[in-house]
Amino acid sequence: MMATSNSVFRIQKTFNMGDQQFFLKWNDFQTNMVTSFRHLRDEKSFTDVTLACEGQTCKAHKMVLSACSPYFKSLLEENPSKHPIIILKDVSYLHLQAILEFMYAGEVNVSQEQLPAFLKTAARLKVKGLAEPPPQMPSIKREG
Repeated sequence: MMATSNSVFRIQKTFNMGDQQFFLKWNDFQTNMVTSFRHLRDEKSFTDVTLACEGQTCKAHKMVLSACSPYFKSLLEENPSKHPIIILKDVSYLHLQAILEFMYAGEVNVSQEQLPAFLKTAARLKVKGLAEPPPQMPSIKREG
């Protein structure tokens, strides 16, 4: 077995019954994908779905929505369209933007005041990583 590695990729050579096999791994794959998805969203490149709420719209990618939410996956599969417009009732535009940020980047900042309503919206939309019940916050004892 021979292995070669650098900061970009790793090659590993193995022998399997006389046949040479090469295992190629892109070391920064996840980082590159997150960066690329964010860039595509920021530039609105190749968007293929529009989400609408509170009279405003956000463009997104079906693949990202489907990968991050069984709700969107089911909705998009049941209603195939080249560029659908999905109207989200009772969804705050601020929350929608934050949910999309979470889907594309894997993280988002939400104010403490907005957190309960944001998580409720994320649960309604079945956003992976947010729809599960949050861990219990430690109780804070006040002296006085």
